[in-house]
Amino acid sequence: MVSLIIGHKGTGKTKVLVEKVNSAVHSSNGNVVCVEKETKLTYDVNYRARLVATDTFSISGYDAFYGFLSGICAGDHDITDIFVDATFRIAGDRTPAALEAFLKKIDELSKISDTHFTFTVSTDLEELPESMFAFCEKLN
Repeated sequence: MVSLIIGHKGTGKTKVLVEKVNSAVHSSNGNVVCVEKETKLTYDVNYRARLVATDTFSISGYDAFYGFLSGICAGDHDITDIFVDATFRIAGDRTPAALEAFLKKIDELSKISDTHFTFTVSTDLEELPESMFAFCEKLN
């Protein structure tokens, strides 16, 4: 399953994400991963969640980002949840069509790996294609 936390900068998306990460740590029977662009959430996210900064690994573009997330899933079969903050900043592409194609691939990865993905997306809901919500759940 793929979930989206949508809103403009300053609307509290990261705060909601951190709450969901910390909640998942307490309720999960497996491992929880939080992916961010740069190390900012160190003191906000529960220490039992694996915190990963994509800048450390020079991730840029949706293809590299997908490969990175696939590698995380392949490296640990006990991951139940992956949370991603600043999706557009990591990918470097704010095009709704590119985001939809990426999330469609993530939806397939989610089914293969039995992992729930949650992404923050900095945009208006109206800017995203309606077809995206056939396989993505809006959380806010």
